[in-house]
Amino acid sequence: MVKEKTNRLFDQDGYRRRAACICVKSNAEAEVLLVTSSRRPELWIVPGGGVEPDEEPSATAVREVLEEAGVVGELGRRLGIFENREHKHRTEVFVLVVTDELEEWEDSKSIGRKRQWFTIDDALSELALHKPTQRSYLQQLKLSKNQNMCNSINDDESGSKRNNDEESN
Repeated sequence: MVKEKTNRLFDQDGYRRRAACICVKSNAEAEVLLVTSSRRPELWIVPGGGVEPDEEPSATAVREVLEEAGVVGELGRRLGIFENREHKHRTEVFVLVVTDELEEWEDSKSIGRKRQWFTIDDALSELALHKPTQRSYLQQLKLSKNQNMCNSINDDESGSKRNNDEESN
């Protein structure tokens, strides 16, 4: 069963506006949550959907993960806007650290949607053939995670160097 889509919002270029969340189990961002596709239940996808009128993309992303994946959590950083030229949509993607998984949720009851945790590499493999744009979300997650780790290391190094300099004065 395919969900009915109403209230589609388009940008100035005629692209449909969407929002999605990469749901992670923890701040370590080692595992991500995928859901089964409503059109092809044998395939896994990133939860997300259309931005409704008068709705901020961040609110759309949180609403969609509750509807499609049955999870709630803490909304984190914005990964970026990803364009799918083939389907003419642009998706604003956020990171959400899951704090609660509902036993039953809207799409599990109405269309039998399932959810499953994957390592990032396994999720990249799942999305490789049928969702190249969504695969790029996860590639960006890995890249931004590595950048954040480098920034933390650099912050620690500069902080410890500063402390050593202060001690020698």
